[in-house]
Amino acid sequence: MPSLCFSQNKIETIVIDAGHGGKDPGASGKYSREKDVVLAIALKTGKLLEKKYPNMKVIYTRKTDVFIPLKERAEIANRNNADLFISIHCNSNKSSQPHGTETYVMGLHKSEANLNVAKKENAAILFEDDYQLQYEGFDPNSDESHIIFNFFQNSFLSYNLDFASKVEDEFSKNTPLTNRGVKQAGFWVLYKTTMPGALIETGFLSNTKDEKYLNSKTGQQKISEAIVQAIGDYKDIYDANEKDKIAHINTERQETKTPVTANKNIDKNSNSTTKNKNKTRATNKTSNKTPAQEHSQTTVPPNNNIPVFKVQFLSLSANKKLSGAKYKSIPNINAYKYKGMYRYTSGETQNFDEAVRLQAKVRKAGFKDAFIVAFYQGERIDIKKAKEMLKN
Repeated sequence: MPSLCFSQNKIETIVIDAGHGGKDPGASGKYSREKDVVLAIALKTGKLLEKKYPNMKVIYTRKTDVFIPLKERAEIANRNNADLFISIHCNSNKSSQPHGTETYVMGLHKSEANLNVAKKENAAILFEDDYQLQYEGFDPNSDESHIIFNFFQNSFLSYNLDFASKVEDEFSKNTPLTNRGVKQAGFWVLYKTTMPGALIETGFLSNTKDEKYLNSKTGQQKISEAIVQAIGDYKDIYDANEKDKIAHINTERQETKTPVTANKNIDKNSNSTTKNKNKTRATNKTSNKTPAQEHSQTTVPPNNNIPVFKVQFLSLSANKKLSGAKYKSIPNINAYKYKGMYRYTSGETQNFDEAVRLQAKVRKAGFKDAFIVAFYQGERIDIKKAKEMLKN
């Protein structure tokens, strides 16, 4: 089990992604192109952020009219260990009637309209010469290709939805644009980022009123201000949770004098029996070993050269003791910290089939999104890599 890290994590690094660019113009209106509009909004948003939060690191995927592959946009965020990823876009439709803003998070496209938006944004990969190789055969025009997103486990979904809701609320308060709501769909750029994030459709270039507002200095400024306000609201809550988490951890460490972990299911009767056995040993034989040491000697340790599998069922920003009826049927609960979040797992096995059976049990307990994670020598690794290691 990887040890928990107690360093405080705040929203300190944000990546702003202006969609499309260069040879990829994106959507087009009567007189404007998406790549130009979103770049202007992205730069204004970044400038406002830098002014409001002087210590915040603001990173742009592009600051000029250049083409950046979708994969590279995600990698920029990942390389810089960003705390939040924001991709800014404009919408379009064959009809000139649809208007307003939409903010998307990574998830299942539950409607054809959402799927079509994802297809349009994912189509940026078609401008890359070797896209079939780089994107593992993914075809953005194919419904079947988008099925891969059905298997995506989004550990940040609650954070994404929270941030996206704040964005749409601010658009409603500060702009005349219609709030079309928060939606989910499979976007490659969000799929490959490893932090909370959202893709913002700032309006429809295919709608006359939206296009006029999106191209005006006032409109771009108001949209940027709304995004920054949403970031600020999200940051305030997230940072406050981090502060509470540190206080909670420090309190528990002072009380227990042991590293903080999630609660484990302990059989009190079994623990009492062990103590009685230890007393008997101490009476019959002189030993310098403590009961804990004797117990550790009788436990067969896992083979450190073989990966272990666990079932992850919950992610929280703060480390908490899980209590309540719904956790009683989940065996061996532990927590580890990964990419700024506390991940709660059940079990530990070096047999993948056993992990699959445990996953079914955890899902039956009410955690329908529970999934298997793998570790090797204390570090989390890819499931595919773990399976390959078992074969060798």
